[in-house]
Amino acid sequence: MKVLHASCLCGAVALTLPDQFDYMGNCHCGECRKFSGGDYASVGGLDGNKVTIVKGIDAISRYQKSAETTLAFCRHCGSSLFSQKSSSGKINLRLGVLDDVPSQRPAFHIFVGSKAPWHQIGDDCPQFDTRPPV
Repeated sequence: MKVLHASCLCGAVALTLPDQFDYMGNCHCGECRKFSGGDYASVGGLDGNKVTIVKGIDAISRYQKSAETTLAFCRHCGSSLFSQKSSSGKINLRLGVLDDVPSQRPAFHIFVGSKAPWHQIGDDCPQFDTRPPV
């Protein structure tokens, strides 16, 4: 299986992970917009034990956003790296930190009910006002 490499803007943090995400999508919620600094956040979800920090473990700062979610970012350059769910250990990697091209593409939009009012979604991927139905 192909291995993907990821890093922060300054290069202090480097990660490796398999090119096999459980899902890829775009989140338009206000919290993801704040954490990413963009109109939305493109993320790929996978089990946290599949992500290896190969450089800069001490450069990763964490913010406990809620009882369930911790956000990780580079303490030097501020790059948004991933969020991690405490109950499942699942990581939502910010796709912008990938140095390699993954074989998958984002396939949905979530929380479009609270998207940035100026943003126009320009693809035909499924859209959900909040989360997709189970």
